[in-house]
Amino acid sequence: MHLLARSSSSSVSSASSPLPLLAAALLSWLAVAVPVVGQEGDGEPQPPDPQPVEWRTSHSTTVGGTQVQYDAVVGSVILRDDEEKPTAELFYTAYLRTNGAPSGQRPLVFAYNGGPGSASFWLHMGIMGPRRVVTPNVGQQAPPPYPLEDNAYTVLDVADIVMVDPVGTGFSRPAGEAEGKDFWGLDEDAASLTQFVRRFLSQYGRWNSPRYLLGESYGTTRSAVLARHLQGANIDLNGIVLVSAVLDFNTILFPEGSIVPFVVNLPSYTLVAAYHDALPDGSPEDLDALLAEVEQWAIGEYATALFAGSTLDPQRREAVIGKLHRYTGLSPEYLDKADLRVSAPEFEQELLRERGLVVGRLDARFTGPTGDRLGTIPSHDPQSTAISSAYTSAFNAYLRDELEYDGEREYTPSGMARPWSWERLRGGRNGFGFSGVPNVGPDLAEAMVRNPRLEVLLINGVYDLATPYFAAVWTMDNLGLPPDLRDNIERSDFAAGHMMYVDQELLPQWREVLVDFIERTSGGGAERKSR
Repeated sequence: MHLLARSSSSSVSSASSPLPLLAAALLSWLAVAVPVVGQEGDGEPQPPDPQPVEWRTSHSTTVGGTQVQYDAVVGSVILRDDEEKPTAELFYTAYLRTNGAPSGQRPLVFAYNGGPGSASFWLHMGIMGPRRVVTPNVGQQAPPPYPLEDNAYTVLDVADIVMVDPVGTGFSRPAGEAEGKDFWGLDEDAASLTQFVRRFLSQYGRWNSPRYLLGESYGTTRSAVLARHLQGANIDLNGIVLVSAVLDFNTILFPEGSIVPFVVNLPSYTLVAAYHDALPDGSPEDLDALLAEVEQWAIGEYATALFAGSTLDPQRREAVIGKLHRYTGLSPEYLDKADLRVSAPEFEQELLRERGLVVGRLDARFTGPTGDRLGTIPSHDPQSTAISSAYTSAFNAYLRDELEYDGEREYTPSGMARPWSWERLRGGRNGFGFSGVPNVGPDLAEAMVRNPRLEVLLINGVYDLATPYFAAVWTMDNLGLPPDLRDNIERSDFAAGHMMYVDQELLPQWREVLVDFIERTSGGGAERKSR
């Protein structure tokens, strides 16, 4: 069933509706007397195969003093099984520059958010797209209408951008006899996106373009697994951009019996306490020096004390509590009761308890009312509640008003891709398979070993308590890479939280770092290794 073709001053193609449900197909038959096709077995009518759809508009913007003309394409790719039966409609929004270098020579960035189960509208409207929503750097966004502006810091002048919504997010849905569980897992998700990338490269004639993955949060987990899957399909990458990374979930889940998350989260506690003027010694004169001190103490004396467990000497225990008090601002009494171990949610609730506030998980500079003064963990995330409405509303308005999407589906921001399978489809390094807490660091290491020219850009927000910067750095340092491959990992820290592009003042830093990485790694030969 197809929508009527339409045209406007900016639209250059027609669109067709997404896959109708069986009931909708029957209603269509009754209304227009079109024969039902695809009957099988007992005569039950089968829905027709979904067809790719496309809404294409043409635009122009200015980036870095250069006029960039581009097509914006809201479209779908039909994923298929080995028998070419449809399994999913995977939607994307692509920005393809139409002036400048030939398209086949331009780098291509596939970008997505995380969740798992979150659509890509955060990165889309925050920094990657040519238009962005304006939100306050720190604080509650005012009610609608939400302002949109040209994004002068997009990388569209140097690379084409494909914002991907995995199955169960955005408009993307299973099709045919497939179910959500066929896509909602570590390897299942990567397998579907491998097919998407392959089909996209064929559809747009981009097989020889420099290729990049850019993911945020769980999107970094996805990138590590996806890179390995792509290599299995003989598709190497030029680079991977990890934004607010989590590869080893042991570093953020605080599982029973593990000391690693307490060690790698500690430096973030220091930064957050300093920001809120909650350190007992007052604001440090040299925050960088204090941070270096905390990092070394965390992986040294603190880790040793945690390893000792209940055998820790009482005098040493008292000394460790004193250091923790100095580095976190939490009271010695609280630290003693916590047995020297404070999880990130507990820290978010406890740090400003006496002020009646909790600090944000995604961006700890944000604060909100605690709600329950006796609670042990926060009831909400102040940063998430401050900006979610703005991003959701602005993207839906932009999609319909400027990109001229007029399809029947509603855009799903998150929440549909449940339950998510954390089981692996491959054995572990020692043959024991999945151990309980996912760690895709070995996937990234394997991808880098097999493609020694693959380079990685690690982007951290230092006020991020969801994926702490030191946890990501520690993970990279423990991939087991030889020194020359470890040099392929570049790091850039931002004075921001999980979504560093929320800060207007940091947008120039984002563009500079990302453009430099793409331009340096999209060339051939020795140029790629020179820095």
